[in-house]
Amino acid sequence: MIELCGIRLAGPVLNGSGTFDAIAARRAFGDALLESFPFHAFVSKTITLAPREGNPPPRLWETPAGLINSIGLPNKGLEGFLERDLPELAELPVPLIVSVMGFSRDELATLVERVGERDEVAMIELNVSCPNVETGLVMGADPAETALAVERVRPLTAQPLIVKLTPNASDPAAVARAAEEAGADAVSLINTLKGMALDPRTAQPWLGGTTGGVSGPAVRAIALEQVRAVSSSLAIPVIGMGGIASGAHAADFLAAGAACVAVGTESFRDPAAGLRIAAELGEPAAA
Repeated sequence: MIELCGIRLAGPVLNGSGTFDAIAARRAFGDALLESFPFHAFVSKTITLAPREGNPPPRLWETPAGLINSIGLPNKGLEGFLERDLPELAELPVPLIVSVMGFSRDELATLVERVGERDEVAMIELNVSCPNVETGLVMGADPAETALAVERVRPLTAQPLIVKLTPNASDPAAVARAAEEAGADAVSLINTLKGMALDPRTAQPWLGGTTGGVSGPAVRAIALEQVRAVSSSLAIPVIGMGGIASGAHAADFLAAGAACVAVGTESFRDPAAGLRIAAELGEPAAA
C-alpha cells in the first residue's frame, strides 16, 4: 500500500491517459475486469470542454520500437463525460483520476471546477500540452504559462492536481518547478514526443493529422532522464512514464525518483500489461 497525494493506492502502477479504455474493456470482459483490474489507479482519457471528433484517419503508425499516434483527443466533452462516462468509471475498484485539457485558462478552470465537484473523482490531471489560444504558447512548455494555468485552477478544487508535462520543452525541470510553486500536488511525465511518418508509396504524411506523438520503447531513455532531472528538483511526487513494458523498466523509473509509474503503449499490445508489470515489481493486484 502506498500514498499518492494523500490518496491510498494498492501499488504504484497507473495507466497513461487514453491508452486503456476501461469502459470498452468492461463491456468486453464483464465484471471479470473489476476482479483483476490491471492498474492501481485509473486515469481517464483527456476530456475537453466541448465534444471533439479527433483527427481524421489514419491515426496510428507502428514504428520499430513503439507507435506514433494522431488520435486528436476525441471525447464527449465535459457534459457528456459527466453524464455518461463518469458513472461507469466510478464503478472501477481503484481511485479515479480525471484528465482535463483546456485551450485557455478559463476553459481549464471550468473543467477543473465541474470535475472537482464530483466525489467520484480522487484526483485531477491537467494535460497542459495544448497551445493557449490567448497567447499561442503551449502551456506546459513554458514555465510562466504553466504557473498561470495552475494558479488559475488551484483555488477551484480540493482534489489533488497532477500536472502532465510535455517533453517538448527546453527545460522540463523548470516547468515542473513552476507547477509546484503554483500549487500542483504532483507532476507526470513524459507525454509523447512529436514525430511523423511517410506513406512509403507516396512519400506523403501517413497520419491524418500529419504529425503525431511518438511513444513506446523508443522514448524510454529520454523519459528516464527527464524523470530523474525533474524528481531531483521537486518535493512533490513524480509519476514516470514512457516506454515501460516490464517490471524492470518500472523499477528503473522508481529508482530514478518516480513515486508511481504509468503504462501506456504496452497496453495496446498486452491489455493486461499493468497486472504483469505489477507482479514483476512484487506488487499486489489492484482488485
